[in-house]
Amino acid sequence: MPPLPATFVHTATRTLRDALGVSPQGMPRPVAGEYLVLCVDAMVEGVHFFPQVAPGDLGYKCLAVNLSDLAAMGARPLAATVQLSRPTDDPDWLVEFTRGFHALASAWGMVVTEAEVVEGPLAVTVEVMGGVAPQGALRRDGARPGDLIHVTGTLGDAALAVAVLEGRTTLPPGHMAPLERRLHRPEPRLEVSHVLAGVASAAIDLSDGLAGDLGHILDASGVGATVDITTLPLSSQLRALAGDEALPYAVGGGDDYELCFTVPPARRDTVERLGLDCGVVIACIGTIDETPGLRLVPADKVAALPATAYRHFA
Repeated sequence: MPPLPATFVHTATRTLRDALGVSPQGMPRPVAGEYLVLCVDAMVEGVHFFPQVAPGDLGYKCLAVNLSDLAAMGARPLAATVQLSRPTDDPDWLVEFTRGFHALASAWGMVVTEAEVVEGPLAVTVEVMGGVAPQGALRRDGARPGDLIHVTGTLGDAALAVAVLEGRTTLPPGHMAPLERRLHRPEPRLEVSHVLAGVASAAIDLSDGLAGDLGHILDASGVGATVDITTLPLSSQLRALAGDEALPYAVGGGDDYELCFTVPPARRDTVERLGLDCGVVIACIGTIDETPGLRLVPADKVAALPATAYRHFA
C-alpha cells in the first residue's frame, strides 16, 4: 500500500501531534505493582461505522470502544496511539476527527502520541495502555453459581439507531438524534469499573450484544445463566419507539458499550450504593447457574429473540 503524498502526511501528522501528541519518551507508566494493560481495536468504514458518520464522532468512538475494554478489566487509562488510513487528502476532516478523539482523551487525562497516516480505505486502529492493580483486575472467568448478573445504563438504543441507518425500520421525525448519540458517542463506564475491585467476580463490556457477550463470561467461567428479559434496563425512548421490538434490540443489539458483571449475592447492596455514588443506573437482570448455557425467561416473551453475538464474518 503506497503512502500518501509527503505533503499530506506531514500536514496530517503535524495536526495530530499539535492537538494530541507527545513524544514516546513522554508516555506515562503504570505505578509500581500495577499490571500493564494493552487493548487494540480496528474500525473499518462500512463494517464498524457508516460512511456518513461525522469525523468528530468517529474520532470519539474509536477511542471510546478501547476505553470500554479497559473498563471491562478494571484498568485506568494512561495513553493511546492511533493509526489512520484515508483515501483522500482532507485536512479539515482530520482536524475534526482529532477534536473528537481529543475530547475523550482529555476527559480521562490521557496522553496521546502522534498518529501514523497512510493512504488506503478509511480505517482507524487505536491502541490504549492502562494500568491495574493485580487485586483490582476484572476477568471473565470468575463467575460462580448463585452470582447475580448486573448491567450498567440502558440497552438497545444504539441497535435501534443502526436499524434506522440500515433502512430496516423508520422513526417519526425528530427522534433519531439521541439514538445516534448513543451509537456514535458511547460512554465507557470507567467510573464504575475502577470501584468494582473486590466486588465483581467477572465482567465484560457489551459491544456485540448482551446475549453473546454474557456468553463469553459463561464460557470462560464454565457456568450458565438465567436472565429475566423483563428486567432489562430500557430507555423510555426505546420503549416508545420500538414497542414490541424493544427487547430484541436490547438482547441482541450491539454498540451499547455498557458493562455486564457478576457479583455474589452478599454484595448486592454494595452494587446498589455504587450505582448511586457514580450516578449510573445499574440493574440486576439474572443469576449464574451450574447448568451451562444461557436461558432467557419468561418463555412467553422469548420467542424470536436473538441468542448469539454479532459476528463480523458470519
